[in-house]
Amino acid sequence: MKRLILLILTIGGVAFATPSSHLTTLYRSLDPQSISQLFAFYHLYPKSEEGEQALADAWALMHKHRSEKRLLAGDLVLPAMEIDAVIGLVNKEPLESDILLSESQLEAIEKVSDHLAHRKLKGHHVWKKKDLFALSPEEIDLSRALFLYQFEEDPLTVRQYEASLDLIALQILARLPVKASDEEKIRAISRFIFHEKRFRFPPHSLWAKDIDTYTFLASVLDSRLGVCLGVSTLYLSIAQRLDLPLKIITPPGHIYIRYGDKLNIETTARGIHLPDRAYLGINTRKLQERNIKEVVGFAFVNQASVSWQKGDHKTAIKLYEQAIPFLPNDPLLKMLLGYNYLFVGKVRQGKKLLREIRDLTFDYAVSKETGPEDFLRGRATIEGLKTLFIHVDETRASILDKQKKLLKVLKKSPHFRDGIFQLAITYLQLGRGHEALETLLRYHDLDPTNPAVEYYLAIVLMNRFHYKEAWHHLDLAERLTEKRGHAPHCLKGLRHALRTLHPDPKDVLLGDD
Repeated sequence: MKRLILLILTIGGVAFATPSSHLTTLYRSLDPQSISQLFAFYHLYPKSEEGEQALADAWALMHKHRSEKRLLAGDLVLPAMEIDAVIGLVNKEPLESDILLSESQLEAIEKVSDHLAHRKLKGHHVWKKKDLFALSPEEIDLSRALFLYQFEEDPLTVRQYEASLDLIALQILARLPVKASDEEKIRAISRFIFHEKRFRFPPHSLWAKDIDTYTFLASVLDSRLGVCLGVSTLYLSIAQRLDLPLKIITPPGHIYIRYGDKLNIETTARGIHLPDRAYLGINTRKLQERNIKEVVGFAFVNQASVSWQKGDHKTAIKLYEQAIPFLPNDPLLKMLLGYNYLFVGKVRQGKKLLREIRDLTFDYAVSKETGPEDFLRGRATIEGLKTLFIHVDETRASILDKQKKLLKVLKKSPHFRDGIFQLAITYLQLGRGHEALETLLRYHDLDPTNPAVEYYLAIVLMNRFHYKEAWHHLDLAERLTEKRGHAPHCLKGLRHALRTLHPDPKDVLLGDD
């Protein structure tokens, strides 16, 4: 509403002559903590008493958290910043054409924001990608590192986007008290990102095709749309500027932020808190904590996945290789890179990486990945591994297409466990319980150590009224997860549901004794 009041005062960029009493009313209607509103008001009425007061108010907000205060007349004269550009940068609408700042404007913004905490990081003074490798995670300036890669070390473009982040940080600080607590900073960042500027997870029709677009920090700033990694990097970049310590948590295929040990910040759901158990699964026993340097590597991993889906394995390899300096010992990265080496005919390199992880159970998992072992033992072919990663968009046609290809692969490789499991999933997706049961039992007969298989077997058998058999596979799933110190919530729920239908055979035996 306040922005609308400012807009209706002008037509074609020309301000109406407004009586002083009306100006006073308009000035008092402004958000006193909004730098952009105060600048806009001054821009419309620069020679009025109220306009000059708005300018002084904006300047005071920008200096609110500085140890030394700079005066208007002297160190930095605000009109030299060309207020149009500053207002435009802060209030830029999603997908609006780029607003390019001049060198003098960039210098002005950099000077007025030079008290932000990220300026103390060694990584903020790095302008070459290769110089990032030697930095410790605590020294990385996340936004600088990501922009250096995205814009090929072009300093002008990097500074343009950093100026946008700096102004965002200054606006958030304007709403915070001096010496604000970490909790107050979190609330202020979340309010600005998710409610004031309305950053959102993109619609499925968009991100399914262009997930890399919504991963890049610059693209997230431009569109106000981002997948989990994109919005998390935005949040972390602002947090670094506000000296806010946050943890980075990565369940398989996801990333979110945590403060301390209790508050989770789910960036795909407007920053709400979700309990840890919401991120754990039958085969996910713990949540990995990452560092800022690893987040840079994840940007390459996300981009590589897009190239992979497009069948461009050479580009995927280049991107995975770029991620290695930031994720040097990550077993999942080794597996994905190893697979892509195989797909382009670099079999020796692929086998080397897969041998390194063939007997390794990932720390966060209950059971180990079986694909590397099955390939190295001749139970799976390169073509079979490719089939695992065929994209399914939940339409019946795409599920049937993948199912057909899996059936063809399993004729040649009948002991390929990942292939069997994914075939079972396609039957479940199509509601074909009998075929799903037969396929899951086929996997169980080959390898009874996968808790996810036992879990699905218990569900299918329960739904088909085979309660004793369901209890057997549920017990097995519980024993497998317990060995890894895990008690999945989903197994507790299944136990409760099954008990309402049929007593646990173990309880019956105990009662007989």
